Amino acid sequence: MRVFSAPEVLDSEEFLDVPDSDTTELLVLRLSTLGTMLTRWQSRKIRIKLRSYWVKLIEDSCKQIMDAARTTNAKTMGPVPLPTKKRIYCVLKSPHVHKDARFHFEIRTHQRLIDILHPTAQTIDSLMQLDLPAGVDVEVKL
Repeated sequence: MRVFSAPEVLDSEEFLDVPDSDTTELLVLRLSTLGTMLTRWQSRKIRIKLRSYWVKLIEDSCKQIMDAARTTNAKTMGPVPLPTKKRIYCVLKSPHVHKDARFHFEIRTHQRLIDILHPTAQTIDSLMQLDLPAGVDVEVKL
């Protein structure tokens, strides 16, 4: 049996003769590498992260995404509510005097996470056809 390798490994030889005793060991190594590649391909998932200032919009968007994924028989996980980020802005009430008088404004950003496991081409097509509201930020990772 001949095993091909890079020239820098074999010192300018193009191939190496391997005895039959090492053949099974090499074959097991190749099959285990192929098995890990196959499990990586099968464990594909789409991770969708939604952000919005309004809870109702983000919940409606999650429902639309979950319905689209379930109609194509894809396994879904979520929506998982992530911690709400709260940004507080402090603004002076008066432009000249009264330094102690201030307004406090806050913006709350609500977040949800949805995982779609083993998506098919039909699943991706149905997700692309969705018309989500303008107040929802969608981030998709494969």
